[in-house]
Amino acid sequence: MIKKTIAAIVLSLALAGLSIADMTRIDINSATVEELTQLHGVGTAKAEAIVAYREENGPFAHVDELVNVRGIGLRTVDQNRERLSLEASDSD
Repeated sequence: MIKKTIAAIVLSLALAGLSIADMTRIDINSATVEELTQLHGVGTAKAEAIVAYREENGPFAHVDELVNVRGIGLRTVDQNRERLSLEASDSD
């Protein structure tokens, strides 16, 4: 009985941790490759493409501009929309 209770608590804490990670907002105008890989459907190659696009074209004015990055489609943007921010867009 105690083992099952402990297992349930550990599982609940693990799932809560995933939920917190999913709520973390990521500023696409300043995020590192490592931070960008936390987004759904974004691996290292796509994260590197986002950073390269940003360095070449300047900050994103709107999250939908991510579709201009090779390998990033509207589905990826939509899956991550609530987690994306543009806080550093006025930093220049």
